[in-house]
Amino acid sequence: MGHINSNFKKICIVEDKTDLREGMGMMIEMSDHYFLAGSFANAEEALKKIPEVRPDAVLMDINLPGQSGIACVTTLKAIIPEMQFLMCTAYEDNEKIFDSLKAGASGYILKTEGTEKIMEALDEMLAGGSPMSSSIARKVVASFNPSQNNNPLMEELTIRETEVLESLAKGLIGKEVADALDISTGTVRKHIQNIYKKLQVNTRVEAVNLFLNR
Repeated sequence: MGHINSNFKKICIVEDKTDLREGMGMMIEMSDHYFLAGSFANAEEALKKIPEVRPDAVLMDINLPGQSGIACVTTLKAIIPEMQFLMCTAYEDNEKIFDSLKAGASGYILKTEGTEKIMEALDEMLAGGSPMSSSIARKVVASFNPSQNNNPLMEELTIRETEVLESLAKGLIGKEVADALDISTGTVRKHIQNIYKKLQVNTRVEAVNLFLNR
């Protein structure tokens, strides 16, 4: 039927728990804009099949039997850099969160939030966002606390500029930053210009990288 339609995004699932894999698969199949292109119980099987299928996005469990979901993302990203990964996990483990993001995942969601939230996160990710469960986002921001950042340029920023930069580091864009901080988009733009000037950078990526102390 309409699955040939180019508006359909191809999605794969890598999840070792049968009930969750089937539940997520059903949500994908019932959706009017996704097409389930493959469902795998382990990384080894996924690595064989996913490069042939070339899905737009993959829902990836982290704790898999055998090779981990993080290692699987690293390998697949090297083969198909534009493929997007939403990590689905039962744990708020700091190290795993950061390893996933370093591997190239675009989002990170807790399975406990349920399949509906997972689908919302998938929508957000494919629209260009970086979805994260709020408890995870808080951990990410805490770990990038500028007080631990030893770059002296960071000390030049006002509290508000630091909040704007934190929001950018979370993956928010103009209007979202404005909404999150309850200020106008014009004010956000002004803050961003000041941030660039103080940090001596020209792009958002450079500013965020400096903030994340890379």
